[in-house]
Amino acid sequence: MAYYWFKAFHLIGIVVWFAGLFYLVRLFVYHAEALQKPEPAQSILKQQYELMEKRLYNIITTPGMIVTVAMAIGLISTEPDILKSGWLHIKFVFVGLLLAYHFWCGRIMKQLEKGENTWNGQKFRALNEAPTLLLLVIVLLAVFKNNLPLDMTTWLVAGFVILMAVSIQSYAKIRRKNEAKLDAELEAKLKEENLVQS
Repeated sequence: MAYYWFKAFHLIGIVVWFAGLFYLVRLFVYHAEALQKPEPAQSILKQQYELMEKRLYNIITTPGMIVTVAMAIGLISTEPDILKSGWLHIKFVFVGLLLAYHFWCGRIMKQLEKGENTWNGQKFRALNEAPTLLLLVIVLLAVFKNNLPLDMTTWLVAGFVILMAVSIQSYAKIRRKNEAKLDAELEAKLKEENLVQS
């Protein structure tokens, strides 16, 4: 019975942890873009994003990570022979990368607060896809275990990386085009208001 409790809360921890990681880096995107705004919007947005990032990291993301790891240890304690499985060792490597990513995000959060991070929104958008790749590989390992088809998995991961890269670039082009259009409309409106006032 303990196995099922550990597994249930392990899955809940994973959902909470990944939700936090996905949203945290999305906040980094908005934070970086807020730094390009004129004052007083820049200061107001910067302060708000810093507060949201801290709360998300400390109240949701980190507790989700702790529950995930603690329940994984509980699961292993119910089936210690599983430590002999090759697939689990590979999974540990990817979980280790995920833990490193988690703490790196904490470091980025502090750098943004101090004004020491120079990444732009585009780079943070790309960074936001890292946990998706890790989640994909970790789940495939957990489901297929030693029967994971490596050739198919390699193609799947490579295709996913290409799809993400194309999506990020396409979104950037559309965004730049929309911003240019809005700037042109704003400029035309300002000219029109100046003519009316004259």
